[in-house]
Amino acid sequence: MELLKGFEHFVSQNEPLAPFTWLRIGGAAEYYAEPTNVNDLAEVVRRCREHDIPVRLLGNGSNLLIRDEGVPGMVIRLNHPSFSEISVSGQTVTAGGGARLAHVISTAVGAGLAGLESLVGIPGTIGGALHSNSGSHGSDIGQWTVKVEAMTRSGEVVQRSGEELQFAYRQSSLDELAILKAEFQLESVDAGELTRKMQKLWIMKKSSQPDGDQSTCCPFCNASDMSAGTLIEQAGLKGTSVGGAQVSESQGNFIIANADATADDVLRLMDLIRSRVHEVLGIELQNQIVVW
Repeated sequence: MELLKGFEHFVSQNEPLAPFTWLRIGGAAEYYAEPTNVNDLAEVVRRCREHDIPVRLLGNGSNLLIRDEGVPGMVIRLNHPSFSEISVSGQTVTAGGGARLAHVISTAVGAGLAGLESLVGIPGTIGGALHSNSGSHGSDIGQWTVKVEAMTRSGEVVQRSGEELQFAYRQSSLDELAILKAEFQLESVDAGELTRKMQKLWIMKKSSQPDGDQSTCCPFCNASDMSAGTLIEQAGLKGTSVGGAQVSESQGNFIIANADATADDVLRLMDLIRSRVHEVLGIELQNQIVVW
């Protein structure tokens, strides 16, 4: 097929996506690519544009639900080491869009640079964290971001900095196809003291999550001053199941996908939660998880 010509070394067809998501459920991608560098990425994006093939970027899959019928078009995953490089210069940390957020945090903390440690325990890549402006403990990644290099849906590489970067609760102005690289301006502190702070935050974060071996997602955004988990618990939904999908018994805003769960089970459970919370508490929950 002309779409794949020259890309055989990094593009495949009908690739199962479930192994790349935390929920471990869902169908396959019509086309799937793991480019080895920016040029490969740009070329496959341009080829898809020429053939009117939709393109999606898959990060660490921690905030993603793949529908059972799969995903039409091209799914790209920046899994090659060339997209995950991390470096430190003075108070600036530069990280590739495919770098794990956890790795960037540990690098910054080890260098005695404060700011990102509040995000410890949040899964995902730098690209995903910036797109959704990941945050915790009153801090978010956007407040430390000074420059972003991204690729548009036409395959062009662009720079975003200063007033171009806008961040809000779980939102950012970064709507390009892929984040290639980002720079974070941090604050110098004692590395030992910062490490101890990060460890405490990590313990707090882990205590608020279900067992790490379970296939889970955190489906809803917090609503105003109330956490989504608290609202779900107040609506009496802990432990509620639809098919193989279940609300965690320990934390309300977590859905567990058991071995027999389907993506449709998760979607129907989310609809039930949203409906019940609105009925009991009069509050509309908004999706935090992305559904493909």
